Amino acid sequence: MPIIAPSLLAADFLNLQSECTMLNESEADWYHLDVMDGRFVPNISFGPMVIEFMRKASTKTFDVHLMILEPEKYAEQFKNAGADILTVHIEACTHLHRNIQQIRSLGMRPGVAINPHTPVSALSDILHDIDLVCLMSVNPGFGGQKFIPFTLEKIKQLRKMIDEKGLQVHIEIDGGVTVENAPSILAAGADVLVAGNTVFKSADPIGTIAQLKRCG
Repeated sequence: MPIIAPSLLAADFLNLQSECTMLNESEADWYHLDVMDGRFVPNISFGPMVIEFMRKASTKTFDVHLMILEPEKYAEQFKNAGADILTVHIEACTHLHRNIQQIRSLGMRPGVAINPHTPVSALSDILHDIDLVCLMSVNPGFGGQKFIPFTLEKIKQLRKMIDEKGLQVHIEIDGGVTVENAPSILAAGADVLVAGNTVFKSADPIGTIAQLKRCG
């Protein structure tokens, strides 16, 4: 079964504790937490303080996705806030290997995210050092966008690279994931589904999570 990581960017921030309780009671595996700085992406979301409060109300893995410049300045803060996985963007890191070493040294699992325009071949020399690749299937910065179809080809390419190298690296898809397109995403080789509006705007979020869990 796939790993389901609801994106809290789509949650009701006036009732975060109840949203966390819902996720704790659901079949969701991870919390996906999108951090935006208004510089790397044209939007601002939340930072370590909000994550620290959510950590107190949650029982599951915190998958923190940094859409920010200079992530090395904040990695320790996100560790202290409760991050289990810390993902940085290849496009935002001048010294990506150093960023990954820092994340690992702090006791978190490192991930690398790539934007829709970035080829998966750019990951070839770093795959050995990471636990997760986050393929952006929309342009980062805003929730509610539609899935970019070419992402399916990128998933297949990345899955082939990982398998040929004999690695255990998660392929996470972030953006526009729905109950309808999840089966094709998983069939292409992904194993982690990030879902924001699909879960939190659903009339039955727990039921929708269960549906996504069984799409594989």
